[in-house]
Amino acid sequence: MGTTGSALINLLAGTVRGWRGTAVRNRNAQKPQRLLKLYDIEVSPYCRLVREVLTELDLDVLILPCPKGGRRFRQEAEAIGGKQQFPLLVDDNTGTILYESGDIVGYLVRTYAARPEKFAKRPRQLEVFTSLLSSVMMYRPGGLTGLTATPSRLPEKPLTLYSFESSPFSKPVRARLCELELPYVLKNTGKGATSDMGPPSFRDKLFKGPMGTTPNRAWLAEQTGRVQVPYLIDENTGAAMYESADILAYLDATYRL
Repeated sequence: MGTTGSALINLLAGTVRGWRGTAVRNRNAQKPQRLLKLYDIEVSPYCRLVREVLTELDLDVLILPCPKGGRRFRQEAEAIGGKQQFPLLVDDNTGTILYESGDIVGYLVRTYAARPEKFAKRPRQLEVFTSLLSSVMMYRPGGLTGLTATPSRLPEKPLTLYSFESSPFSKPVRARLCELELPYVLKNTGKGATSDMGPPSFRDKLFKGPMGTTPNRAWLAEQTGRVQVPYLIDENTGAAMYESADILAYLDATYRL
């Protein structure tokens, strides 16, 4: 399936979730000094619930992919928490280690939300069901994308990805990073204002608003002259690029065995 077709399916998947993981709802909140760590499977509906809240809280996180059959981080997760179950959150700022998406979401809101009341709880069964529907949409001939490990080279340093959870163009990149078991710093780049809504070409012409509505969006605007996701930086090779198709080709050419 081509990039456009994949984006349309991921667009529908975001609609099923009510576009959770799109906008930042946590202004002026305290940021953790040390980077959060998330042992994650991209296609997991439970991991998605955690990543959505990380976008809405505007929190960056080190993603340690643990796809089915992976040998890079699954045993490490088990050594930390006692079992291979995902998501697994490690917060070295508070010494917290947590399984279970509901517990992790609650912890992140209590610990890092400026106004926790803005993150009202939704029915758990509905949240899981709609997230499961979104994950099923990732099915392709041969299985679910972002589920099964593919042999790869391990980079010396984690990659960096500017993304937000519901972005239809970012999801295939995150899925490939998961399959290749490539660790990466997820720089959450959720939308910070109404003027951020819509595709970049449409948004910038219609609203003509400031691009730097959140810290990571401001960084992209200052360093690249535009705000668009996904944006990948690889310090191991000096590569930096937009466009999901280009990023996928780069990851395969550079790290896939």
